[in-house]
Amino acid sequence: MKANQNTFVIIMAGGVGSRFWPYSRRSHPKQFLDVLGVGKSLLQLTYHRFLNLCPKEHIYIVSNDAYYDLIKEQLPDMTDDQILLEPNRRNTAPCIAYACYKIASKYPDATTLVTPADHAIFMEDEFTRTCQVAIDFVENDDKLVTIGIKPSRPETGYGYIQYKQGSEGEVKKVKTFTEKPQLELAKTFFESGDFVWNAGIFIWKAKSIKKSFENYLPEISETFSSISDQYYTESEKERIAWAYARTKAISIDYGVMEKAENVYVVPGEFGWSDLGSWSSLHEYHDKDDNGNVIDGLAMTYSSKDCIVRSPSDKLVVIQGLEGYLVADCEDVLMICKKDDEKKIRSIVNDVKSEKGEKYI
Repeated sequence: MKANQNTFVIIMAGGVGSRFWPYSRRSHPKQFLDVLGVGKSLLQLTYHRFLNLCPKEHIYIVSNDAYYDLIKEQLPDMTDDQILLEPNRRNTAPCIAYACYKIASKYPDATTLVTPADHAIFMEDEFTRTCQVAIDFVENDDKLVTIGIKPSRPETGYGYIQYKQGSEGEVKKVKTFTEKPQLELAKTFFESGDFVWNAGIFIWKAKSIKKSFENYLPEISETFSSISDQYYTESEKERIAWAYARTKAISIDYGVMEKAENVYVVPGEFGWSDLGSWSSLHEYHDKDDNGNVIDGLAMTYSSKDCIVRSPSDKLVVIQGLEGYLVADCEDVLMICKKDDEKKIRSIVNDVKSEKGEKYI
């Protein structure tokens, strides 16, 4: 597929990846790690995934000041103009506004695709085709499009998008957004056939999302519009610090997508995972005969459905465990139930408060 000269990709790469602690640390979060064991970080995989859709000069990364050196190390072709550094974390709406308003200041007719940096895509050709369907759909229309994932099971860890039945073609009119549901509701969604998982991937014309910010988040619109002549200049960093000090934290889903009338979804099937937890990593990794995922040097006895991650020069031996995570990473050894995501979050908070930031 030929790269589109009018398409720009915005990769959101500012998260701290706390659900993958202790492998993912604040100083080196999961988007910069080779989580899949393929020799490339999730950020590198995401960057290379989009080179068929747009020129490399049209890929922008929004991240945090603390990760500038990691980005330059892993993606040396990126210029400083393509690396947008947030002074504070303000959720996805300000992040997207910064990138879209900056791109629009120089390329007012740009089509922008927004994606997280830390998802796994296992059928990349089909993913690229699905994205192109969305890009073509918004090219001449004031439409906001999101990519939805056809669910393979009732899942309580994802948000859901319902689309209107009877929509012809691959692009469907969105009916409702629903946050992470309880299991019974997730079962109803799965069985209905007109719900997809919300992947957090968006496609729109830059002028369309600017119009939506004006309508639904006018304070954000006014703030980032007011510095339009400062983008791509030496004063951009200073003005962005000013902008973020005046910007509230809010997600693009809550701030725009759930309110707008011109929202559509393209349901896709391309082997997607948000890799949001140790349990999701277990699902996609190769397993031994007992369902164990071993990353490192380990021996297992009477154990099944476990994840073991350890240094390659340290032997880990486990016996009698079922459904456990054993993560030996730098100065932390954690052994806990791999499916208990809420408990892992609680552990991280306890470690931070009782043992200090050095372990986070």
